[in-house]
Amino acid sequence: MTSKQTGDKWLGELLRGHPVRFHNAFRMTQEIFFDLLGTLEQNHGLQGSRRTASREVLAITLYVLSHNECIRKASERFQHSTETASRYFSVGIRALVRLAEVVIVPKEGYFDSTPPEIAEDTRYMPFFKDCIGAIDGTHVHANVPVKNQVPYIGRHGTTTQNIMAACDFNMCFTFAMTGWEGSAHDSRIFNFAISDPKYRFPHPPRGKFYLVDAGYPLQRGYIKPFPDTRYHLPDFARGNRPVEGLQEIFNQSHSSLRSVIERTFGVWKKKWAILRDMPSYSFTKQKRIVLATIALHNFIRRHPSRIDPDFRESETISTGVRVDTQRQSGTCIDTAGGVEEMIALRDSIAQQLYESRR
Repeated sequence: MTSKQTGDKWLGELLRGHPVRFHNAFRMTQEIFFDLLGTLEQNHGLQGSRRTASREVLAITLYVLSHNECIRKASERFQHSTETASRYFSVGIRALVRLAEVVIVPKEGYFDSTPPEIAEDTRYMPFFKDCIGAIDGTHVHANVPVKNQVPYIGRHGTTTQNIMAACDFNMCFTFAMTGWEGSAHDSRIFNFAISDPKYRFPHPPRGKFYLVDAGYPLQRGYIKPFPDTRYHLPDFARGNRPVEGLQEIFNQSHSSLRSVIERTFGVWKKKWAILRDMPSYSFTKQKRIVLATIALHNFIRRHPSRIDPDFRESETISTGVRVDTQRQSGTCIDTAGGVEEMIALRDSIAQQLYESRR
């Protein structure tokens, strides 16, 4: 590696250069990069070596995640051997996974009050004032040996890991479970996640609830739409038939509010190209990469600067567009506790919505 423009010199040029150029390279602003670097150095074990600064270690990691470049191309770009680039990428991923433990959680006090995205929107307030977020599953490409591929093949015929996630209405992930086979049903992953305390699922306090779709059970703290009734926003947009009746009105509002998790998935996948075509790392490392990118997503979104074109674009697109298309069909049998309580709450919200539109 004999180029005069070493990786650190290239990084320095970008740090001093135009914000758009830096964002194109690393999917964040210079300000967020410096704050992320400081957080990882001070709290999560990120460090370089005698010849390589920690900022370059972070840059190599972000470069691979955001462009899905192979280690060979990263080593050429940063003028390191492939062994060194691979080692620094692993160091960066480990630090980001440690960061994930503290950022993929609800913000302190979030469950204590109505989210501002609901409180300030007359479409949802006061009907959904006790809603704390949405839960859904999405699929990320998985690179699995041929002999192990069958359980990972999802309904689109490709190998994936099924990711269950919860998010708040600020488009931040509050929970993520990775590593499930693409053929696993959403309700199975959900029941596994909420039943074992070691996964630290943020259970809704009494009186609060998440929005879920038909693939999840109706139980205390989780409200899904009315069955056998129009639900997805494109269904309402097609044709000239007006929204009629309590159940359709409720389903339209439920779908509109729950679309936040689909937009969250959309921003996350758009920003980190590695999720769309996972390289042939070990499956354990593939799961860590998913967690690392979710941690980056939250860190960027929660940064005080609030400057990011990917999030800004998602905030302005029509919520009638279904962002996440890799969904599993089917309904779930409701066997958990609190079914009657949630049915009564759903009926009450539907009645309030219906009366508000008369």
